[in-house]
Amino acid sequence: MRLLWKLVILLPLISICAGDGLLSRPVFIQEPQDVIFPLDSSKSEIFLNCAANGYPLPQYRWKQNGTDIDFTMSYHYRLDGGSLAISSPHTDQDIGSYQCLATNPLGTILSRKAKLQFAYIEEFETKTRSTVSVREGQGVVLLCGPPPHVGALSYAWTFNDNPLYVQEDNRRFVSQETGNLYIAKVEPSDVGNYTCFITNKEAQRSVQGPPTPLVQRTDASAPNFSKSPVKKLSVVQVGGDIAIECKPIAFPTAAISWKKGTESLRQSKRVLLIEDGSLKIYNVTRSDAGSYTCIATNQFGIAKSTGSLVVKERTVITTPPSKMEVTVGESIVLPCQVSHDPSIEVVFVWSFNGDIIDLKKGITHFERIGGESVGDLMIRNIQLNHSGKYMCTVQTTLEILSAVADIIVRGPPGPPEDVRVEHISSSTSQLSWKPGPDNNSPIQIFTIQTRTAFSLGWQAASTVPEVLNGKTYNATVVGLSPWVEYEFRVVAGNSIGIGEPSKPSELLRTKASVPVVAPTNINGGGGSRSELVITWESIPEELQNGEGFGYIVMFRPVGSTTWTKERVVSVESSRFIYRNESIIPLSPFEVKVGVYNNEGEGSFSTVSIVYSGEDEPQLAPRGTSVQSVSASEMEVSWNAIDWNRNTGRVLGYEVLYWTDDSKESMIGKIRVSGNVTVKNITGLKANTVYFASVRAYNTAGTGPSSAPVNVTTKKSPPSQPPANIAWKLTNSKLCLNWEHVKTMENESEVLGYKILYRQNRQSKTYILETNNTSAELLVPFEEDYLIEIRTVSDGGDGSSSEEIRIPKMSSLSSRGIQVLEPSIHFLSIVLVTFYCFAIQSLI
Repeated sequence: MRLLWKLVILLPLISICAGDGLLSRPVFIQEPQDVIFPLDSSKSEIFLNCAANGYPLPQYRWKQNGTDIDFTMSYHYRLDGGSLAISSPHTDQDIGSYQCLATNPLGTILSRKAKLQFAYIEEFETKTRSTVSVREGQGVVLLCGPPPHVGALSYAWTFNDNPLYVQEDNRRFVSQETGNLYIAKVEPSDVGNYTCFITNKEAQRSVQGPPTPLVQRTDASAPNFSKSPVKKLSVVQVGGDIAIECKPIAFPTAAISWKKGTESLRQSKRVLLIEDGSLKIYNVTRSDAGSYTCIATNQFGIAKSTGSLVVKERTVITTPPSKMEVTVGESIVLPCQVSHDPSIEVVFVWSFNGDIIDLKKGITHFERIGGESVGDLMIRNIQLNHSGKYMCTVQTTLEILSAVADIIVRGPPGPPEDVRVEHISSSTSQLSWKPGPDNNSPIQIFTIQTRTAFSLGWQAASTVPEVLNGKTYNATVVGLSPWVEYEFRVVAGNSIGIGEPSKPSELLRTKASVPVVAPTNINGGGGSRSELVITWESIPEELQNGEGFGYIVMFRPVGSTTWTKERVVSVESSRFIYRNESIIPLSPFEVKVGVYNNEGEGSFSTVSIVYSGEDEPQLAPRGTSVQSVSASEMEVSWNAIDWNRNTGRVLGYEVLYWTDDSKESMIGKIRVSGNVTVKNITGLKANTVYFASVRAYNTAGTGPSSAPVNVTTKKSPPSQPPANIAWKLTNSKLCLNWEHVKTMENESEVLGYKILYRQNRQSKTYILETNNTSAELLVPFEEDYLIEIRTVSDGGDGSSSEEIRIPKMSSLSSRGIQVLEPSIHFLSIVLVTFYCFAIQSLI
């Protein structure tokens, strides 16, 4: 505040004094000027002058490149009055711009910028200069090309070995701006080597360039078209432009004129004679076709050259490709059809996003279709990466045309990205995601899917909101199972279809909660006396809702009000046995099973009735008997037990059977359930004594056995097959005859025979039984028949004969025939009990 008052008092005084001429602001009387200092100078100091008037006398400061010079920190700079003295100047440190500042209490003034440079000039490059060729009488310019330098230059040239500089006259001139030597109207005496000398006065140095050879050309001639005749045939389209060149060899340069046919050509709006002699015709019409002659003339002679101009119709793209929006998987055709001159060959080239489609390589998806004037492109099974810019280029020898169309391929959306689980509880999870590419069709819907170790792949999840539209990027998944590890992914859909799913989220476990799913299928019963057996279906891991899972079993006798409660800690348990001597056998109990985990007790099942264990049956079956059915089968029968609670419940019977052989004291046992009182036992030995007994069983076990009974199985069936089988076929009647089979002592007697027959290539077999050794069959013999015969006895069926093939339409009789082919089925058979023919004749 004190300073402000001083200024208020001083300013009027200063103004008064200034008005009387006592005080004045600084005014420059000398400002610094640009300085070029020789690098090799013997001087050790540079002065930049600065002086100013003013009262009080001004004080001086200097800036280098915009920065104040601190004179107290260096003896390299010093003030001489207002001037700046630089001692022992260095190019790197001191080069730049300088400004002087003059200051007194009335103000400060800033001088112009003065540039300090160090004069130098580099040597010429040592590269040999090219020869300059010129014709006599022409002018020429020899270039000096000064090397890098700072400072004003002066130029001079020497000729050959003459130490004197080339003197300027009315034909020679040295430019002091560029250093170039100009020679007008070259004479033979001018031929030789010219050297440029440059002097940099400020750098006090001169340099010499490499010599430039100047030679004279001696090629004067009359016009000649032998090496460059007019083009024999020029072709152009209607409406196009054409230039016909005329470049004869001539020196001096020839004068050019043109004729069409026999008439001289004159310039017009469409016809132009160019300075280089060429003929240019614009907007060509059919009438411009014909022969054109170029006439070249100079003082040495005249020459002519003729060529023809052919005018063709223009090529036009009549049906260009157009913008299309298609769906991925479709096939499309991009048209490109032209009209053109019939004599011109047309080539179609297609490119995609700037890259040529090489159709000759058979690139997948792309195919060229059409004829000479049609270059349509078919894209089969188009894919998303086929979206882009397609260009049809039509090429002829005269022009290049093109047409472009954008193709947009719409497809199902790409996979969503950055799927994140923001929060997870016991039954919900908050998800967020970012949409993937919509593939040119707006996304309409998102679907969240989940996967666990217990699910069959990915499953659609319920969400809030229920419908996730294409602008929804977060949602809450509901209905999750507690204490289960989940993965989440998101699928997007649009009007085209459902896209690929996102990458799965990280694997996260929902929080634990009280189990809510109760066991099902509560059952039980059985067991020993004084036991109550309770069973259920165990709860799968994904429904256990947390650690420390187990079961709570509650039961009470029917009619009781007090429940007994037991815990089963094993998560895999599905059975519990309660033992108590006070339990009455086969007593009904009300039973229910619940669940629990570390979070607390959960739900209980509905009440089921389960019976306690029971005693084994107390009574043995009566009336047990056994009889032999065949050599390998016997039948055991008994009377059912009339049981009650005191004698023990009967659920079924168990048949025991064995032989008399001490090594095989027990052959086996077979159970039947319910009230069945007869059982056939098969797989037995022939002609063997078997013993059998029967006992009842229930859930507690088996009761006492009945007294054993025994039976001897029948002898084995005959081992020999029927032999000497003869047959005779007449129309549809087949007569068969065979020898009676004689049995051995340990075999059952023959009671009859079975005839097995089937049609060839059919699987169904028919069986005919007879007590005789002959039979007659009435069958439609449209195919071959296969027949075999086997014996019948108490011990079962014996061995079969070999298969006999009966050929169709055969009238020959024969004995047994080997049959190798499979076969089929008949219409009718008649069995007769008499011989079809005399046996004597067959034996």
